Amino acid sequence: MATAVLVSWIGAAAAVADPPDTQIVRTPAGGFEELFAPSSMGPIKLQVQWAARGGSAALYVLDGLRAPNDHSQWTTDTDALRQFAGDNVTLVFPVGGRSSFYTDWYRPSSTNNQATTYKWETFLTRELPAFLEGFGVSRTNNAIVGASMGGSAALTLAGHHRDQFKFAGSFSGFVHPTFPLWNEAMRAAMVDEGNFNLDDMWGPVGDPAWNRNDATEQAELLRGLPIYLWTGNGTPGPLDLPYGVGNTVNAMGLEAITEISAEMFRDRAAALGIAARIDIVNGTHTWPYWQQALATARPMILGALGV
Repeated sequence: MATAVLVSWIGAAAAVADPPDTQIVRTPAGGFEELFAPSSMGPIKLQVQWAARGGSAALYVLDGLRAPNDHSQWTTDTDALRQFAGDNVTLVFPVGGRSSFYTDWYRPSSTNNQATTYKWETFLTRELPAFLEGFGVSRTNNAIVGASMGGSAALTLAGHHRDQFKFAGSFSGFVHPTFPLWNEAMRAAMVDEGNFNLDDMWGPVGDPAWNRNDATEQAELLRGLPIYLWTGNGTPGPLDLPYGVGNTVNAMGLEAITEISAEMFRDRAAALGIAARIDIVNGTHTWPYWQQALATARPMILGALGV
């Protein structure tokens, strides 16, 4: 069942600017912009909503497995921009990275003629902060959240880069990928979404990269960091009606799996005495629920960033 539902893993169902030649003290005050940041993977498109009053704090918002190559689904499928429009924090939506898990791969995917090796951790924690610094955005006062694939990545990235991130949030994240046989569900999902080869990402099961990218196994790294983990339990409701029966059934199955991984993360954190807010409520693997989760996380994010 895990394999069957993860085959359909989903995030749910432009002006170009360069950083100024000289360092600026404050970010642009408000407004939305599309930029291209340099990376080892080539230029990466960003959608950015600048802090309302030119503050330097930033929130990185990560997409799901089916991340489009022209926009972030957060900007089209949720009201994330409106939620933070009056807040003094810059929202940064990296575009692209489908089936990447926002991690550094060992090599290009060998099953789809991928031209370059995914290096998303390097981008999000080195190249992107350096680029945004040219616009006055802090390299150290950041928060990170994500949905589905992006949710599990948000926790692992924050754990390994505590000097950069002050808050981490996972919404329906697959936060325990080393659990036995779940790798095969991931393999099926990545084949379905772009014919990507799981073995080229973290190597065979048992490779140290698997443990490094497992938020549950790496929970100790999150000690003292404000964390919000949200997942549904697979029970549908009115928010699922626009997606139809087929998509809702799939979203129910996906969320039943993320609920299990959330429970394992919760138990691991409790055993270690690590504080985290973990909400497991009615809901499915669908964008309206992640919109609500982001709204719940918003005051926690603003508080952690001091804005």
